[in-house]
Amino acid sequence: MARAIIRVSGDDPAKFLQGLVSNDLNKLRQHGILYAAMLSPQGKYLADFFLVADGADILIDVDASLAGDLLRRMTMYKLRAPITLEQVDLPVSCGTGSAPEGALPDPRHAALGWRLYGMALPDDGTDWEALRVAHCIPQSGVELVPNETFLLDVGFERLNGVDFRKGCYVGQEVTARMQHKTERRKGLVTVTISGTAPVGSEIVSGGKAAGTLYTQADGQAIAFLRFDRAREKMQAGSAEISWQGSGQAA
Repeated sequence: MARAIIRVSGDDPAKFLQGLVSNDLNKLRQHGILYAAMLSPQGKYLADFFLVADGADILIDVDASLAGDLLRRMTMYKLRAPITLEQVDLPVSCGTGSAPEGALPDPRHAALGWRLYGMALPDDGTDWEALRVAHCIPQSGVELVPNETFLLDVGFERLNGVDFRKGCYVGQEVTARMQHKTERRKGLVTVTISGTAPVGSEIVSGGKAAGTLYTQADGQAIAFLRFDRAREKMQAGSAEISWQGSGQAA
C-alpha cells in the first residue's frame, strides 16, 4: 500500500508530538522507530503511523490516503509553535528477509520484518496479506476505520502502539477508561474461514449479528467479534467461520 512521509522539524518536534499521539516519544531515541496513532477528542482512531527519528527531525510514515487529513489536523494543533510540517518525497521499503543496512525493525510484531527509509528496494515476495491475517495485524482503511475504531478494540497495546503511562494526549481519557475495564467485550481476532465473503460482511451466530469479516488469506481471516455472541461455528454470507476463543482478542 502506498505510503507518505511527513517531516516534523523545528524546535523540539518530539515535545510537539507527545501531546498528540498515543505512544511515548521518549522511547524514540532508544528504538529509532515507534508505532502510534492520532485520535479524535472522543478517542476514535484517525490515523496510524510510524514515527522515525531522522537526526533532529521526526518522520511520520503514514498510509498515503490518510496523509492529507493528518497533516491538516497536526497543522491545526501547531498554532504558533516553532514547528514545520511538510510532506516530503522519500521512498519506503519493507521486507521480511535479511535486513539491509540502516533498516529498522517493524515495532508492531517481529514477524513483520523491517522498514527502510530513503531507498526503494525491489519487492522481496512477502505475502503481506497472509502475514497480517496470521498475526491479526489491522490495516489502515480496512480493519482501522477513521472516526469509528477504538484503539483497544483492535489490539493496539499488543502492537506496541499505545503507552498508558505517558500522560495526556488527544483522546487519552477515553483510551484510559477502556484500558481499566475488567473485561473486553469485543475485538479483532484471527478466525478460520471456509469459503470467502466480501470485506465488511456481517458475521452471524445463532441468528444474531456477531461481528464483521475483514481481510482473508490462506483459510484464515481477521474478524471483529462481539465475544458474548461469538460461537465456535458462525456464518458470513456463504462462508463458514470457526473460532475457538477465550473471550478476548487474540
